[in-house]
Amino acid sequence: VQLQASGGGLVQPGGSLRLSCAGSGFTISSYDMGWFRRAPGKEREFVAAIRKSGGITYYADSVKGRFTISRDNAKNTLYLQMNSLKPEDTAVYYCAADPISVGPFSDYWGQGTQVTVSS
Repeated sequence: VQLQASGGGLVQPGGSLRLSCAGSGFTISSYDMGWFRRAPGKEREFVAAIRKSGGITYYADSVKGRFTISRDNAKNTLYLQMNSLKPEDTAVYYCAADPISVGPFSDYWGQGTQVTVSS
């Protein structure tokens, strides 16, 4: 079982990025999926999640209205569209999967992808 995150990079404030998280060895449609991030010197924090049933989504207040989480079960891939990026969004972003409820103790984690927002 593996989650492979990609799509990070350097972007100017106000810019956009789309992160991807490709699953292998399991079917993401059977899992709740989510994104977390860890900024320098800070604890890992929740960013967004999407339920396996019904596509219900949840967002941290800090990203609500700017970020959109989605999933393409046919491609076995999770996405995070990030718009209106701010310097405080700079962090390593991790995707996670859990059969019951994604959270800090999720079963599976990706390796992380660096997002840097700077002019």
